[in-house]
Amino acid sequence: MTIRLRGHHLLCLLGFRGMGYSAAYAANMARVYNRLKDEPDTPVTIVAGPDELCACFPPDEEPHCENASVARLDRDALAKLDLRAGLTLPWSAVIARVRAGVEPEDIGTLCRTCQWRSYGVCEAGVRTIKEGGWLPPLPE
Repeated sequence: MTIRLRGHHLLCLLGFRGMGYSAAYAANMARVYNRLKDEPDTPVTIVAGPDELCACFPPDEEPHCENASVARLDRDALAKLDLRAGLTLPWSAVIARVRAGVEPEDIGTLCRTCQWRSYGVCEAGVRTIKEGGWLPPLPE
């Protein structure tokens, strides 16, 4: 089954270490992350707007999934990866594009407005991929 992901979530998944907006959001993201980690040929369809991760955004928080600032994050990430909405490709091909065209330092620019950036996990995730690694197991 294809996983639908928006542009910036392609990079978010590299740094996911179990944190999230809520327990349900983190559990959903862990489900997607583990599938991509364990099944690298999983097809990923790039979407414009809310995706499978946004689907579990907590209803009691201020929604941002359709904000212009989030659309900008998507646009910038897709440009850096030379991808566009509507494409379907295996997760391993997304990782190949990260290896070829993204540096850990790019996260500071691409994700400048993200509240999770200060944790440094996305830069670390990109670094792992650039060094030939893969998505690590999630912390227990």
